[in-house]
Amino acid sequence: MEDATPAAPVAHGPHDAAQQVLDRAVREGEVPGIVAQVRDGGGHWFGTAGVADTRTRRARGHEDRFRIGSITKTFTATVLLQLVAEGQLALEDTVERWLPGVLTGNGHDGGTITVRQILNHTSGVFSHTRDQPALSRQESYTPEELVEIALSHPADFPAGKGWAYSNTNYILAGMIVEHVTGRTLADEITGRLARPLGLTGTSLPLGADPALSGPHSSHYTRLFSPDPDATVHNVTELETSPYGAAGGMISTAADLNRFFAALLGGDLLRPEEQREMFTMVPTESWLPGAAYGLGVSRLTLPSGTVVWGMGGALFGSWSYVYGTREGRHMLAVNINADWARGPWEDPIGIFTDLLEAEFSRSADADTARGKGAAWSGSPSTEPNDDAERARLGL
Repeated sequence: MEDATPAAPVAHGPHDAAQQVLDRAVREGEVPGIVAQVRDGGGHWFGTAGVADTRTRRARGHEDRFRIGSITKTFTATVLLQLVAEGQLALEDTVERWLPGVLTGNGHDGGTITVRQILNHTSGVFSHTRDQPALSRQESYTPEELVEIALSHPADFPAGKGWAYSNTNYILAGMIVEHVTGRTLADEITGRLARPLGLTGTSLPLGADPALSGPHSSHYTRLFSPDPDATVHNVTELETSPYGAAGGMISTAADLNRFFAALLGGDLLRPEEQREMFTMVPTESWLPGAAYGLGVSRLTLPSGTVVWGMGGALFGSWSYVYGTREGRHMLAVNINADWARGPWEDPIGIFTDLLEAEFSRSADADTARGKGAAWSGSPSTEPNDDAERARLGL
């Protein structure tokens, strides 16, 4: 049988430019496969290029599940903000109030760090994922053990005196959800978000389960080696307990679009909590043109177009889901690898080009009709445009 990469579907009309980016990602970026879905007023568009599995050469499908990395943070933050709306806790509560004695030592003080600060990464808590040797000492980890790894390092800065992306912040957020509700975070995400929205491909694996069940693409990593001849590892089965509430979830492009459309559209939070979630603070050494809220981010693209959502990366899988502020136009994309070659430094470059192709087109069309560019929301602190390009962290 001839071993040939399946042809990508032919795109028609307004999404031609997006399909061209997908094709280039495989042809020039040398990624195994890429999948994208757009949700807008015209319905749904699905595009793909490359393969789901390099051995069988199967094409990627719209139902394929993948690990979403830090997009998990948006789900965790949404659950926590729903608890705030129910009066079960407050954003100004300290971590110490809900997790007594858990966050103390080496410059960390849970008595001065608030729930808000762990959600917007102004807590100063060291990120445990920066200590990779510690994460290779055993097969699986409890959230408490991950916090202990973070506490073995000095705090990045006093609470509220800076910004630093920390996965430990969201491990703590997940622990708070479980303490407040008496249920697992996985159960809360399923009961509050996945089941009501019909997100049938979305879940947070329990414990140390490495499986990626249901229809899915294989995940490939070169362990971030810059060597073009580096060994490629299949990490479809991956023990994700080191990431949990910060980056352990599985989803699909369609599910991500549905969730973020509901979130951005105001269907999941009261107006008060919606305002809190989308109050942005400047970031440092993260994504270019980015600002961060409570589990969500705002990107100002090179063209000046503004989109809202979140990105995530884990070994073998990189994803973005961004859209207009009111959620009526969304794009979700995944690459089943953690590298990009050719004109891009990493998958973020591919995603940026894809967002420009999809949303700058819309902004140009709106301008031509006299509607102006996509709304960027209420005034808030502007992002640090000089921020260095950095990995998403998860």
